[in-house]
Amino acid sequence: MRHALHAEWTKLRTLASTFWLLSAAAALTVTVSAAAAAATRCPSGACADDPAKVSLTGIYLGQAVIAVLAVTAASSEYGTGMIRLTLAATPRRLTVLAAKAVVLAVLDLVLVALLSLGAATAVREAAASIGVVLGLLYLFPIIAAVAGNPDLARHVEQIGPMTAGLAIQATTGLGTLPISPWTGLGVLAAWAMGALLLAGVLLRRRDA
Repeated sequence: MRHALHAEWTKLRTLASTFWLLSAAAALTVTVSAAAAAATRCPSGACADDPAKVSLTGIYLGQAVIAVLAVTAASSEYGTGMIRLTLAATPRRLTVLAAKAVVLAVLDLVLVALLSLGAATAVREAAASIGVVLGLLYLFPIIAAVAGNPDLARHVEQIGPMTAGLAIQATTGLGTLPISPWTGLGVLAAWAMGALLLAGVLLRRRDA
């Protein structure tokens, strides 16, 4: 496992896109969050909105860039054919998958990287993979917004990976949330584990 981790870290840090995507994610998250915080007014020191959640608004967009990074890290090897060398050097395919997941999780410090990695391994085409990942992230909040039924919207937000996972940001009004913060984080973790399980099955069954 140690050699697999070292190999995956070397591949990821030598990709030119890694630095630029990480920089874009950081810049986008900080800029949007700062703008949202600056636009929030708290008369008499009482804020109608959750200050902590407002200060993390940029995560909604920054995570999309992280998702693209995770997809690129997995799909680029299929595009160049390097995946054959990877699997020849490390025949245990689940070890390869685990090493990729660990390196991405440590680098990004975001659970969406795990979810993205699973989808990226299941779908080899980079464009299709990015579409799947972004669809999983943003489709649920869109459905909830246009549902027209409060109960249906609430249920959709409870099962969506992004809407449930980002409940962990909340520090006020927890009783009004569709799902509690820690339960929401558990839903996101379940999506991530499900995606990794699917990725592992497909990786073992498919040819490189």
